[in-house]
Amino acid sequence: QVQLVESGGGLVQAGGSLRLSCAASGRTFSPYAMGWFRQAPGKERKFVASIRWSGGSTYYADSVKGRFTISRDNAKNTVYLQMDSLKPEDTAVYYCAVASRGVNFNYWGQGTQVTVSS
Repeated sequence: QVQLVESGGGLVQAGGSLRLSCAASGRTFSPYAMGWFRQAPGKERKFVASIRWSGGSTYYADSVKGRFTISRDNAKNTVYLQMDSLKPEDTAVYYCAVASRGVNFNYWGQGTQVTVSS
């Protein structure tokens, strides 16, 4: 049983920055990976970034590579998404997810809205 609580979304101008946080609670936390996905209006959910919990290897969608940085704090059971140089096309609901006991993401947060204005 894992619960995810997201925070940090909001409204920002193009070129600005936001930092999303996702805190996990439940059992002793040692998942395979945590990640971020996003869904824009009228679009399907897309992968944004992920991080292996033990080794810290990171993976990014091409659309955000060089602008977004995923990180983790093992002591706080928390994953972050630092978003820099934001563009209007980054506007979406961002979802935190965890692969608790395997490679598939099986727990999801409630989502947090990110809106980037021109």
